[in-house]
Amino acid sequence: MQVLEQKTINRRQQGSNVWLEQASAAPLSLAPVGEFRFNVQENEKAVGRAMFDELARYADEKMGDIVIVLLGGRGAQAMYGIIAELAKTDEIDGLLSRLHVITQDALAPMRMENGLSFVRDFERLLGDAFFQKIKSFTPMRTDVPDLQDELRRHVEKLESLGGIDIFFLGLGPEAGGASHLAYIKPGSGATVADIAGMIPVYSSVLDHHITKFRAGGSTISQDDEAECRRATHIMTLGPAAILAARRIVQSIVDADTAPAKRESYRSMLETTLSQDEADRSAQIDANPGLWLRLHPNVRSLVLPNVLAA
Repeated sequence: MQVLEQKTINRRQQGSNVWLEQASAAPLSLAPVGEFRFNVQENEKAVGRAMFDELARYADEKMGDIVIVLLGGRGAQAMYGIIAELAKTDEIDGLLSRLHVITQDALAPMRMENGLSFVRDFERLLGDAFFQKIKSFTPMRTDVPDLQDELRRHVEKLESLGGIDIFFLGLGPEAGGASHLAYIKPGSGATVADIAGMIPVYSSVLDHHITKFRAGGSTISQDDEAECRRATHIMTLGPAAILAARRIVQSIVDADTAPAKRESYRSMLETTLSQDEADRSAQIDANPGLWLRLHPNVRSLVLPNVLAA
């Protein structure tokens, strides 16, 4: 039986942001890993198939359980459709029985049954058969009295599973060609040691969240939207979780409904990272999408319209 090292998690306040820092973890590298490569797919269905193939290939390469972090919104819906249909059969039961499924971010406080909750969307897209067959599902709970305590529990569960195998990620647009990754926003002070955090809600991310859910076909009542707009915080996994993942699969399929993603993605691709570590840290804090440039095992899947001028 594998014995996992217990890591010390410290709470760190950075302005109005709260980060959970892995104080005893081995330091992760802030060094760039070379040219960032991407794969252009013909359509959203092809992106979904490529994402699923990454999961299936990883399962073939690794023995035992697999820990994946789900992507909310439009980016992974085609993959979820493929998985939902296969889950109704016995074709991928062996894979599903090995999956520990984790959520990466949430708006809080909010009822878990709200139509703008990622959990409700995952249930809608992946279907009952999927959740009956996987090994475990761990969402961030947004209906608890102590959100920081819940975030710590989420991190501890993740660590008890041995870390992340595949982190499915998107890219959220921010002003000036910047971007958020998970829900790590520009200027939030996240560092390479921060495994999770809580950030005060800001209006642009609420608008982006609601727009992508509507574009993805979610049923959203007026009460759901009103409650969502009353959220005070964003709970998110942090850079340490992203960089420690064994593989990252990024997908961007919604540049038509979120056109600012074109500039954000281009900035992520084309920014020259400073050779000075302090300056590079400042660059990444201003544009958190750049965290992906530090990971050695990323597959970025995009549609042609993401690269359009």
